[in-house]
Amino acid sequence: MASAQRRKVLLLGSTGSIGTSALKVARDIPDRMEIVGLAAARSVEALVQQVQETGVKQVALTDEVAAAQARALLPADVTLHVGASGLVDLVRASDADMVLVAIVGVAGLAPALAAIEEGKHLAVASKEILVMAGEAVMEAAKRKGVDILPVDSEHNAIFQCLEGHRHSEVRRILLTASGGPFRQLPAEQLPQVSVAQALKHPTWSMGRKITIDSATLFNKGLEMIEARWLFDVPMSQIEVVVHPQSIVHSMVEFSDNSVIAQLSHSDMCFPIQYAVTWPDRVPNNLRPLDFAKLAALHFEAPRTQDFPALDLARHAGEVGGTLPAVLNAANEVAVEAFLSERTSFPAIWQTVARVMDKHEVIQHPDLETLIEADAWARRIAAE
Repeated sequence: MASAQRRKVLLLGSTGSIGTSALKVARDIPDRMEIVGLAAARSVEALVQQVQETGVKQVALTDEVAAAQARALLPADVTLHVGASGLVDLVRASDADMVLVAIVGVAGLAPALAAIEEGKHLAVASKEILVMAGEAVMEAAKRKGVDILPVDSEHNAIFQCLEGHRHSEVRRILLTASGGPFRQLPAEQLPQVSVAQALKHPTWSMGRKITIDSATLFNKGLEMIEARWLFDVPMSQIEVVVHPQSIVHSMVEFSDNSVIAQLSHSDMCFPIQYAVTWPDRVPNNLRPLDFAKLAALHFEAPRTQDFPALDLARHAGEVGGTLPAVLNAANEVAVEAFLSERTSFPAIWQTVARVMDKHEVIQHPDLETLIEADAWARRIAAE
């Protein structure tokens, strides 16, 4: 990517927590970031407000009822793309040079692949894209000469730690995890956990699905698979360490036993800005760290026996093929069942484990095969 360039960004998932942070970054560094398109699922009022603020002429809503409501509220010169296919249409119609995908779940996959085919750089905040289709996405990006820039705070940290280092020098990638709200809860109390308790994250403010994933540690499991593809390392070189303060966002250990870490306050504006302005570092209004005021930084091993999500994800990442897509889909269904109080907290990973056991893995799957595996896993998990 060229340096000191004003990046034209298409924002998919603009009304969620990542999307609103991205708009904040755009306000903070207007000479380096311009929003040229927006997409949401069904948040009509929020989207219309964002259109008024940014002046974009291309938007999408995946929910058809919401789109019908929005049409009456949007200016006449704004093109509205509708439905799941509308996301792909928006990517193709936009003059963006970067697409920031912040859509939770499988819905972000088709527009991400469309962006790569259009030669647009990809900023990825949606884990599912690389968990489901890491092999296909990275191969397509390589073929088209497109940069894949991580927006997840952990992967963005690793990306920064790896700058200027040879691939052969990397010994371990260390993903930090907050440990979630139940880090110290005795295992025998986990079946009694309520939805309200699980949604109280100690350091981050995120959407409901990702907050539950953080509580089960599935979030970190998905990140391990994502890191495997982003940084082209085997699963055996990726480890998780619990760090409750969420100040160290991840670390890389090199062949000489030295470790490089990236630190900042828990604010998604940091990784979003770096993905947009890379390879430059640009001044902003974000809060700097005051090391004299920082409490002690603690690190501990994750309780994999009580929270088996990490082992399930490691297994899925090692086997590869369709298994990571199955893990991801089964987890989405199980989390939704927990959120609607139809199942217990430990039933989330128990469901995922059972679905994975039943699956016959297909290696090197194409997009159609992945979508079939995803649908199969959802059906089995729901049963």
